[in-house]
Amino acid sequence: MSPSLSVVAAGGKVATVERTNSDTAVVERVRRLQSEARSLVGEHVRALEAALGDVERLSAEIAGGGELYPPGVREIARRLTEDAEVKAQALEAIMARA
Repeated sequence: MSPSLSVVAAGGKVATVERTNSDTAVVERVRRLQSEARSLVGEHVRALEAALGDVERLSAEIAGGGELYPPGVREIARRLTEDAEVKAQALEAIMARA
């Protein structure tokens, strides 16, 4: 059996709480759910990185599209190309540290 826990009430009275096997099962379930959540977070961030890659590709096509696109659109697309690349690199660096 797991070690008991002591709880001190506001009045200074100490109560001993025994841990049961069901407590251990709950702890294991919490750990499993946390691990699953971390995995899902990684998948979600990778989806964001992929979307940024799509934005970078599309905006580069428009930025280099010549006179077919209005100058303001080309300029926004050029900036988006740079921003998307920088943001994707930042996400990769952050996730590598996590």
